[in-house]
Amino acid sequence: MKIAIVGAGVFGAAAALQLRRRGHAVTLLDPGPLPRPEAASTDTSKIVRVDYGDDLTSTALMERALLRWRAWNDEWRRGGLPGPYHEDGLLVLSREPLRAGTFEGDSHALLAARGHALQRLRPGLLAARFPAWRSECYADGYWNPQGGWAESARVVEWLVGRARAAGVELREGWQAAGLVQARDRVTGVVARDAQRRSETIEADRVVLAAGAWSIAALPELREDPPPLRLVAQAVLWFRPERPADFLPPAFPPFTADIARTGFYGFPALPDGRVKIANHGPGFPLPDADAPRVVPLAAEAATREFLREHLPGLADAPLVDSRLCLYCDTPDGHFLLDEHPRLPGLFLATGDSGHGFKFAPLLGELVGDALDRRRDSPFTDFLARCRWREQPGERGDQARAGTP
Repeated sequence: MKIAIVGAGVFGAAAALQLRRRGHAVTLLDPGPLPRPEAASTDTSKIVRVDYGDDLTSTALMERALLRWRAWNDEWRRGGLPGPYHEDGLLVLSREPLRAGTFEGDSHALLAARGHALQRLRPGLLAARFPAWRSECYADGYWNPQGGWAESARVVEWLVGRARAAGVELREGWQAAGLVQARDRVTGVVARDAQRRSETIEADRVVLAAGAWSIAALPELREDPPPLRLVAQAVLWFRPERPADFLPPAFPPFTADIARTGFYGFPALPDGRVKIANHGPGFPLPDADAPRVVPLAAEAATREFLREHLPGLADAPLVDSRLCLYCDTPDGHFLLDEHPRLPGLFLATGDSGHGFKFAPLLGELVGDALDRRRDSPFTDFLARCRWREQPGERGDQARAGTP
């Protein structure tokens, strides 16, 4: 089968590699350069967590993904490179005692029941083990040794390289300009380069994996849009005077009462920068190519959070910032399905701000959904990712300020 994939971020690159391994002829289009600097997956770091509240399906899938992250590290090391996944654990903080019905309480209960060796933050332990935090702000929480963060831009670059080595035709510098249709079915995509040259790429399936550009990528979808919404999230990097105070194990990746505040962050990078971000309502943007200016209010809110919770970072210089674009679905679950009114067009998008952690499994998820594989080990998860016009259950309980 001939497959054209629009978008070479983490969804598209992972899908291209997997579909090529399944014997398909794959063409991968992206305006580039790769990794594309504006893409959500092109970043210094992404959280890798199995903590998903009471969501057993996502938790079980992330347990599988963790094994793959470790296997990827082993593969990189055999090639003489440091692995992209840093298993520094995850510090989960709660202002209130852990209880059922909260993200932190449900995550702790489910993971403990599944045998995860969580360390509860009894009184005094937060101050003793994680001294950067103002411990009186938190009544409870836990440390999960299984989890951490991944160097996301390195991962995308690696996936693109592996896809090319596997025989994927990479068309960097080309973008989708429209669909080719015949007999009421999508039969290819019109590609256009920077010189405005056009070329038709015939395909049995066109896979749209353009993330924040998913609607803008194809003119046809502006009239018949999928249930997607563009949201911008502020990401800020601070350089503390003493970066060593913000390194693991004393400062692992964290979520700070995240379902209420949205704040999460990472250890210091080798250059001393500490990334703080918000997984919340975000800021609306008209399209993915609109000017990306981090609102002053975002820095102010982050500084306020730091003054109250991480005083050692409160006055640190802001050295970098960006807007990370979420491609949201109404319920927060991914969209991995054929377009109901454009047969032959398959959508692999809707990251909703929590897709990257599944990177080692994304190719198989897309492949099994596209192939309608009845015996897929991901059947329960994929059932959530089918086309839907109205929201169902909420997808990511860690997301603050979402319905």
